[in-house]
Amino acid sequence: MKKIKIDINKALEIISKEQIYAQAKKVQQCIETLHSGTGKGNDFLGWLSLPSSITEDEIVDIENTAQNLRTSCEVVVVVGIGGSYLGAKAVIDALTGSFEQFSTDKKNPLIVYAGHNIGEDYLYELTSFLKNKKFGIINISKSGTTTEPALAFRILKKELEATLGKAESKKRIIAITDKSRGALCSLAQQEGYKTFVIPDNVGGRFSVLTPVGLLPIAVAGINIRQLIQGAADMEKNTGVEIPFADNIAAIYAATRNELYKSGKKIEILANFHPKFHFVSEWWKQLYGESEGKEHKGIFNASVDFTTDLHSMGQWIQEGERSIFETVISVANPNHKMEVPTDEKDLDGLNFLAGKRVDYVNKMAELGTLLAHVDGGVPNIKIEIPQLNEYHLGQLLYFFEKACAISGYLLEVNPFDQPGVEAYKKNMFALLNKPGFEEESKAIKTKL
Repeated sequence: MKKIKIDINKALEIISKEQIYAQAKKVQQCIETLHSGTGKGNDFLGWLSLPSSITEDEIVDIENTAQNLRTSCEVVVVVGIGGSYLGAKAVIDALTGSFEQFSTDKKNPLIVYAGHNIGEDYLYELTSFLKNKKFGIINISKSGTTTEPALAFRILKKELEATLGKAESKKRIIAITDKSRGALCSLAQQEGYKTFVIPDNVGGRFSVLTPVGLLPIAVAGINIRQLIQGAADMEKNTGVEIPFADNIAAIYAATRNELYKSGKKIEILANFHPKFHFVSEWWKQLYGESEGKEHKGIFNASVDFTTDLHSMGQWIQEGERSIFETVISVANPNHKMEVPTDEKDLDGLNFLAGKRVDYVNKMAELGTLLAHVDGGVPNIKIEIPQLNEYHLGQLLYFFEKACAISGYLLEVNPFDQPGVEAYKKNMFALLNKPGFEEESKAIKTKL
């Protein structure tokens, strides 16, 4: 099978290849620290060998549960926030037909999401949409008390029970949670929900290859075996024994960190394929939450080209030179479409007649890369042979491995997220949540 490739040549006008390769020893130390489990956050390294350690029984259990939901539901609501939904949505959006939701001959349930916001209008519109539809719920939360998903699940559970009755609704609720503790674990045991475990040693943003991501992906009709295989092959190809020059995760981590040290504080993940929008959203959480600590870390942004060339393209070309781009490029499209000839040629496009649309897109990609590099924006290119389960699995694991290496290069803990708690404490104080009385007094005085 073909592999993902990385090309750093268009970053070498800002930093040199010698600078990047000078980091090989330090990068190797980071990789060894990662694999030996002796670094910061070493109790959250379960993702590292996850692709190669998933058992056949675990896969079959996920596939069978997915099939039960597929046969009983028109719509499945995935309830979760952050890593509890972003990985699944990234894969599902990337590998599902762009207009499948409007099809009159749908083969797969429609996957929708809740618990990733506190939007009253959103939840009202969702519950209105679900009325008179056969729907199920996949509730994903390690604790069961995170405000956004807990609130959404309470509302959706009530809606499902009102439609089916309590006994029947239990068959359409799946809980993915802690193995032995927490509110959702207790509820699942009391109600008899089918459950899957979020491993203790896998953080949310690294959980796409656990049931957190795999169950919704399987419900959507996507081949999770190929996804896992791609990730397993990337796990092998970025292992501790792989030389720096052959390890694309190591090269990516070293290059972006050298660019950061040179003053490039913002990384823009760009793609020329509209199905990568939520892959970018997943990537932003992965890197932003892993690296943004101790007043350090690259700021992560993303753009969808060529769409955003008509908006953010201006800033990227001529704005402050604090940025670099990482471009995801898909070598071969899955479908073929050629530019037709038009007799009147009023739009002046007959010079492209007979050429594939992807050829036009590739020239836009190359032209953009050259323009941005000329404008002082270094580029890293990541090429995927084709958009399918196998290569997407490769990409997901590649980004995870490079992120962990990059965090250790920055000398931060890539596996915690202490800053996420700040807004929660203020919110609970403002809501007068029991146990936050002192915080409530302090914040009201402050206000």
